[in-house]
Amino acid sequence: MSYEFVIDMVDTKAGHGGRDLFPFVFTLFMFILFSNLLGLIPYSFTVTSHIIVTFALAAVVFIGVTIIGIIRHGWHFLRLFVPEGVPVVLLLLLVPIELLSYCIRPFTLSIRLFANMLAGHTMLAIFGGFAASVGLFAIFPLGINVLLVGLELLVAALQAYVFAILTCLYLRDALHLH
Repeated sequence: MSYEFVIDMVDTKAGHGGRDLFPFVFTLFMFILFSNLLGLIPYSFTVTSHIIVTFALAAVVFIGVTIIGIIRHGWHFLRLFVPEGVPVVLLLLLVPIELLSYCIRPFTLSIRLFANMLAGHTMLAIFGGFAASVGLFAIFPLGINVLLVGLELLVAALQAYVFAILTCLYLRDALHLH
């Protein structure tokens, strides 16, 4: 099911030529999903709750997409930063904005995953500690913690999906230039 889910995502979001990159996107999706889910096991560790790991993943995507774009289109890849049909005067403003937008992709991709995983797991730890400290009255915080675990399962899967789908969209830009 996961194989078909990811291959459908690659086909629809990355477009023609994206299927060659399916193994990379699938590996990325599964690594992030299992890393996120692993952190929900008590006394385990979530590697995606550390910014250096998520930034390394995002940097690999960013560098890979840039290399793929340059290999596929040569230096015409720079046309990605020049919107079509824009008056030349506006290009002086839009090209730096497009370039900045492209260059902050790895930061936004990594911070999104890191912040969601860190916040959710921290919240579970706080409520778990609170439930343990109140003794007999722990039924309410314990119930909240059970609901939060369900929410964290959803967030873990959703963050893997968001990372993979954004990777597919970035690949589409590199493969098709807009």
